[in-house]
Parts: sequence; structure tokens; C-alpha cells
Amino acid sequence: MTSNWANQTIWTGDNLPIMRGMNSESVDLIYLDPPYNSNADYAAPIGSRAAGAAFKDTWSLSDVDAEWINLMEAKHPALHRVLLAAMTDSDKSYLAYMAVRLLEMRRILKPAGSIYLHCDPTMGAHLKLLMDAVFGRGNYLNAITWKRTTTKNDYAQGAVHWPRVRDVLLHYRASENYTSFNQPFVPLSDEQVGKKYRHVEESSGRRYRLDNLTGPGGSAKGNPEYEFMGVVRSWRYNEEKMLKLLDAGRIVQTAPGRVPQYKRYLDESKGVSVGDLWADIPPVNSQANERTNYPTQKPRKLLERIIEASSNEGNIVLDPFCGCATTCVAAESLHRQWVGIDISPKAAELVDLRIREELGGLFDCIRRADIPRRTDLGKLPSYSSHGKSLYGEQGGNCNGCGEHFKPRHLTVDHIIARNKGGTDHIENLQLLCGHCNAVKGDRGMEYLRVKLQLARGGR
Repeated sequence: MTSNWANQTIWTGDNLPIMRGMNSESVDLIYLDPPYNSNADYAAPIGSRAAGAAFKDTWSLSDVDAEWINLMEAKHPALHRVLLAAMTDSDKSYLAYMAVRLLEMRRILKPAGSIYLHCDPTMGAHLKLLMDAVFGRGNYLNAITWKRTTTKNDYAQGAVHWPRVRDVLLHYRASENYTSFNQPFVPLSDEQVGKKYRHVEESSGRRYRLDNLTGPGGSAKGNPEYEFMGVVRSWRYNEEKMLKLLDAGRIVQTAPGRVPQYKRYLDESKGVSVGDLWADIPPVNSQANERTNYPTQKPRKLLERIIEASSNEGNIVLDPFCGCATTCVAAESLHRQWVGIDISPKAAELVDLRIREELGGLFDCIRRADIPRRTDLGKLPSYSSHGKSLYGEQGGNCNGCGEHFKPRHLTVDHIIARNKGGTDHIENLQLLCGHCNAVKGDRGMEYLRVKLQLARGGR
């Protein structure tokens, strides 16, 4: 699906209505580093490049939050169960905030794409259940551990727990059609080279190691069995291919009668494949050129690894909590398209500054504070024309107070208001009586539910 925004765009505002206005299946990769429910407030130091950037990571369950959770029961029962299972009101509030946003991310992610949710152990287990409910447990790929700091002497301050040194990246695919993964590698260490590539070719000086040429299981497994260099075995390759390798100098027999082996050169090695434990990317230190003093800044190398592994050049990368815009800078450096959203306008300032300083050249991102209008729904009829079909679906009852009315006393209303990213699609429409419509105004249905409950005497 075509995106309905331009490349290199930074939005300022709440990411929920902005994502609601984005076309479905329009993004290849999403990375998010959201609040962690850390019960702390963050602010960049005065005088730093990120000065003015601040956010609160404290949560309390409001009546509106509670009603929003109740509204989830019909459409998203699995998600509703996860929210109800949260142990504290603070956890419920935080997870409700995350759940509605993750639902939008799932909608705008392409079937071949994937998402990385960056978190710490504070809510990691809760967020894993939330992601299972939104994306499907079968679409879980990895829980990557990133060693973000060295061991601290917390015990000296009276700590009675193991030092906390890791973050977690929950990686999910959008669907079974996921194809965007490019295995990353890291170079072999000197120790690994010395142990594995012990041989040096006299004619070229190239280091190499000897590898197995036999095939497991014999011919029944598809591996041909024959005599080669005086040895009968089931081989990985047919006889013609083995002779070509021998002529090319790629087969070594260390002594007559010994099993021939394949010569693998060090300079042809990709290195070591990266697994789900990342201890080789340090955090942003105080002397780093990329340091902005943004309170939760992540290193560019971390984002470059994610983007290189899970997207291709020209793909679209979204960061809905882009902060100091590290994802955007990394995507730009790797020739991806990108879009970022942050509640603070500081993100747009920082992406311009960082791309100029870190990548070079003049740069000005596109700055927006509006809500995009979806273009993937086709030409929709007037929303008011759905009154008759909605009347039948609702049985003539107001979707707010539940009272029965004649058609002329019910009004077609948006469940999610247009100014909050809602569309005129019938799935976002309902019938309300005049009183409920007036009370709700341009707010969400959870607000109307709270007001109606208060009018009836509370919970």
C-alpha cells in the first residue's frame, strides 16, 4: 500500500491520532523505544543539544482508561484479558496506553515487515503478553538482550539484587509472509582466527581452515556415495563437483588414505552470525560525537543493526517515539525512507542537526503537526448515509445509553473523532441519541461511558 506522507517527515504530537491517519500496510519496519513505566520523570540538561526535551514516565489509572479497557472486550478479547491481568492500576494504565498504539502499528505494518519493541525488564514480561495478543504468539521471533551498561557496584548502596545491565528488544513479524531479514555478521576475533584458521597457504599467504566434505546419512539422504582420492564415503557434492574443487585447489588430503577436506579461506568468511545476545554495542558515552544528552538516547549502531537486518534500501522505517531521532539518522545513513513521531518538537530540530553533523551536507526534514488523512479507503459515501444499516445493527438502541429510539432520534456519530484520526468508514461509525451525542462531542467513547456512569451514580 502507498504511504500518505513524504519521506523524511517528523511529526510533532501524540502518535496515536497520527498513526490512525496513516494508510494500512504502508511501513516495512517499526522500531519503538516507548516509556517503560519506570515511575520517573526525564529531562535533558539545560544547555545541551536536547535541552527542552522532557517526558513523564509515571502512570495512574483514570476512569477514562478503565472504560477504554472495557471497550476492548468485544473486539479484542485476548488483549482485554492481558490488560485485566495487570497487577496494579499503574500497570493497567501503562498497558492500555501501549495496547491501543500497538494495534495501530500492526495495521500500518506491511505483511512482509516486522517490529522491534525496546523495553527493559520493568514491564518486559507484560509487554511480551501484549505483543502476543496484538501480533499473535506465532509471529514472535526473538527477545533480544542488549547489554546496555557494564556491571555496577549497586551492592555498595545496599542493593540486594543482581546488577541490572540489560534491555530487551521484542521482535515480531507482521505475518507469516515476513521476508525482510538479512543475517548480520561480526568479524572474528583474533582468538577465533588463531583457533579456527590455523593454516597458512604458502603460495598466497592466505589463512584457511579445513572443513568436512562428507554428507550425513548416505545416499538415502540424497548424498552420493563413491570413492574419491582413495576414500569411500557419502559426500556433500557429486563427483563432478568434487573434481572441479580439487582442480581449483580447494580440497586437501593431509595424508594418503585420510578423508579429504575442504579449504575455507579466512578472507572469504562473513564472520560470526549475530545471535540474540548483543554485548558488542556500547551505550552512548559522554565523549561520543552523537551524544545529545537526550535522557534515553540509544546508540546509532544499535539502530543500524536493526535496520540493516530487517529492511532493505528504499524501505520505509517508522519510529513513533523517535525522541532524539536516532532511528531517523540511522535510516538515512542506510538509504532507507523514514518517518518519525514525537510529542516534543525537539525531535525535528535534532534530526536536522544530527544528519548535518553526522552524515554531512545540508538537510531539512519535513515538519508536520497535523493528522494525515488516509487515502487507502477509496471514495467513501457520506458518513450520514449509514444510518439505516447502523440502526439494524444496533437494534434501534443508542450505542451510548442503550435506550431504544426511533430512527429520527438517533444520529450517526464517529467512534473515534475525525480530529483524533478517525475515518468515515462504517467500522468507525455508530448511532447515538441526541443527549449522548452532545455529551460525547469530539471525544472518544470511553469518555461518554464515564460520563454516563457518573450520571447514574458511579461504579
